[in-house]
Amino acid sequence: MPRLLADLTPLRVSPEYRRLWWGLGVSNLGAQLTVVAVGLQVYDLTGSTLAVGTLGLFALVPLVALGLYGGALVDHYDRRRVSLLASAVLWLVTAAIALQAWLDVGSVGLLYGLVALQSAAFAINNPARSAIIPRLLPASLMPAANALQTLAFNVALTGGPLLGAALVATADYAVAYTLDALMFTAALWAVWRLPALPPEPGETAPAAGRRRVGLRSVLEGLQFLATRPNLRTSFLVDLCAMVLAFPRVLWPAAAVLYLGGGETTTGVLAAAFAAGGILATLFSGPLGRIHRHGRAIAWAITGWGVSVAGFGLVLVLVGRTQPQGVLLGAVALACVALGLAGGTDALSSVFRQSILQTAAPDHMRGRLQGVFIVVVAGGPRLGELVMGAGSSWFTEGWAAVVGGVASVAAMWVVVRLNPRFWRYDARSPQA
Repeated sequence: MPRLLADLTPLRVSPEYRRLWWGLGVSNLGAQLTVVAVGLQVYDLTGSTLAVGTLGLFALVPLVALGLYGGALVDHYDRRRVSLLASAVLWLVTAAIALQAWLDVGSVGLLYGLVALQSAAFAINNPARSAIIPRLLPASLMPAANALQTLAFNVALTGGPLLGAALVATADYAVAYTLDALMFTAALWAVWRLPALPPEPGETAPAAGRRRVGLRSVLEGLQFLATRPNLRTSFLVDLCAMVLAFPRVLWPAAAVLYLGGGETTTGVLAAAFAAGGILATLFSGPLGRIHRHGRAIAWAITGWGVSVAGFGLVLVLVGRTQPQGVLLGAVALACVALGLAGGTDALSSVFRQSILQTAAPDHMRGRLQGVFIVVVAGGPRLGELVMGAGSSWFTEGWAAVVGGVASVAAMWVVVRLNPRFWRYDARSPQA
């Protein structure tokens, strides 16, 4: 049984990583709490689903715009200092969100602006945190470390929304936001306790450190990525999965038109997806013994596409009957399919992150982590647009079926075009 459970070696061998894991886990729980609470507050102020959806736009644009630049900062300056400054900004923005609730300002525009600032700081902070981990642990422990990171994130993704909704229902928005600000101090403490992490000597780090961080530095990262087929392919296959087959936008309609239960069933479907990620990483012990990371990613994305198509097939078989009650059998099958999708997505994430952290040279990790953030954030947003359009062309069920099959087909085409990715071996990582 211990061989199946998540490998805790990274937590045992590195006190710095252990503090960072706990600190980020607690702060991520608070961040997911705030995501739900802000959405509920915007809806409470406007009564508009479109206004709530616009929050995603205000979060996405700064993330894409500053993701690459944030990675360049990480490559040129001390990573601890960059993360500490960005974390301080995140804490101040969270405190401002809590303050507007305590003062009962009631301004949707202010909330949009604060969410945009929060996303901009995250675009700098996340590449810094991700690039720090390879400096704390040996390359052989990267799969185990990334499995632990994914486990903590999925726990936050499951518990944060539930806690946020409960606090809003039983207390108010101000209490929820204040709790997030308090929880975020755990991340500040963990980053503060890190040792100095300046750019490593050698390669281009000293020269880069004397240059002004700007467009040229960002372009260097993109030019480097263009010459590294394995890293490039790891991004492309994830885009195949997310852009063509991201099912989250279908859940509300599925709950109302097909499965019954409305908001409650929507929450159950979301929880099932997150629970799949938790189980996959909780039993991630064998992942450290897998060396063919390219093949592991390809099969994980295949499982993702098949699972999303299976979810769509459940909806097709049930039909748009708009049931008055909950179809428990159909909900159970849909949850199984989404749980498998969440699990395979988590496995793919573990190996893609491991390739990036071990195959990329240290002086490029920040910029490539910035690209990674743009892909991870932008892919699902584009996927929601594609899946939403597909549901209007076909139906929600057939949109998921077609999207799942298309994602698998597109991914295998990409893999066939780069056979080196299929042969990738973590024991001799090559970008």
